[in-house]
Amino acid sequence: MATSYDSTTIWGVIVVAGVLTFAIRGSFVYLFGRIDAVPPTVQSALEYVPAAVFAALVFPAVLAPAGTLELSLGNDRLIAGTLAALAAWYTERVVVTIAVGMIALWVLRFVV
Repeated sequence: MATSYDSTTIWGVIVVAGVLTFAIRGSFVYLFGRIDAVPPTVQSALEYVPAAVFAALVFPAVLAPAGTLELSLGNDRLIAGTLAALAAWYTERVVVTIAVGMIALWVLRFVV
């Protein structure tokens, strides 16, 4: 892929981005290593991080598989995701949720 930037600029951006990423992650390790106890407000906020990251990864793939919002019955990922969400709500079991979602996706994609 051709670009108008020279290789020094590209490598400089890569190195700066890597150093900044390392510094941000290292700062948390440093800060949490220096405090004895995590404050309760921070602890309660950190409990929502896994769900937020999961939603940020899953919702774009389910709602916009081709890059544009697709809320129709032709979106097999949306239907399978909805069935998986219902299974998660009803059973509260991760394995059942994954199985229902994958089976629904396979049936919608290869059978229907």
